Amino acid sequence: MIAQVTETTDVVDHVLGEWARAYPDLDMSPVGILGRVQRIASVTSARLDRNLEVHGITRSEFDVLGALVRADRPLRASEVVFTTMLSGASVTKISDSLSRRGLLERHKSERDGRVVLLTSTDAGRALVDRELPRRLDDDRQVLDGLDDAERAALTTLLRKVSLSLGE
Repeated sequence: MIAQVTETTDVVDHVLGEWARAYPDLDMSPVGILGRVQRIASVTSARLDRNLEVHGITRSEFDVLGALVRADRPLRASEVVFTTMLSGASVTKISDSLSRRGLLERHKSERDGRVVLLTSTDAGRALVDRELPRRLDDDRQVLDGLDDAERAALTTLLRKVSLSLGE
């Protein structure tokens, strides 16, 4: 049966109902929270992917460029790994690709020649300058149903959950 979505129920409610019928003795409340977080992330990521595709760039590449643009200095790859939550191997592969396309530059550190520093080129910054406002508009639309107090409360609660991950 196809999930019935109404003004007050969503796909996650349907999934919760199915789990509750299959496992009536288990508390499925985490699915209600984390399932929605996952669904929101999945839908908004897919939208971002479609919008970035026009520029010939992936979400991970945009994340790397974004990290470089918002930094006030060149970054080591390990710093990009930390702020993007991508793996070191991914950052290396992505920086290779962005460098070949003229969106990122690599420089040897003056203090330690073994360290490679990454910076965005003007073209990389221009791409972020064009795409970030559109992305923020899309994200704002997702949150339009919340007032300022609800957004603040949601931010506080999600931060608390995020901190509980201990990373």
